[in-house]
Amino acid sequence: MAAMLPKLFFVHFRDTSFVAEQDGRIVAFLCGFRSQTHDDEAYIHFVGVDPSQRGSGLGRELYQRFFAAVSPRTVVRAVTSPLNQQSVAFHRALGFEVERVDEDYDGRGEARVLLRKRL
Repeated sequence: MAAMLPKLFFVHFRDTSFVAEQDGRIVAFLCGFRSQTHDDEAYIHFVGVDPSQRGSGLGRELYQRFFAAVSPRTVVRAVTSPLNQQSVAFHRALGFEVERVDEDYDGRGEARVLLRKRL
């Protein structure tokens, strides 16, 4: 997924986007931003953790850094696919709640799980 990592996040949202490297290669990243529409919200847009690093706490650490960076925002939102049960379980373990499943969120038949965490 690192190959799909948009540079614009590290230019325009550098205070809220993070990369973890190991031996000169990206092993995890989190791209997010403070909402421009809702003063109390932030949004995590894109996250990836190298499969060899999953379960190491690295993803949790990136989320914690994001939570600290967006303070004093009180709500963090994220979206994932309902087919990605690992992602849903990970977010729930971090204290996110499933707000709802929107069956056409990204277009007809493109369902997404809308997640929310209150900080």
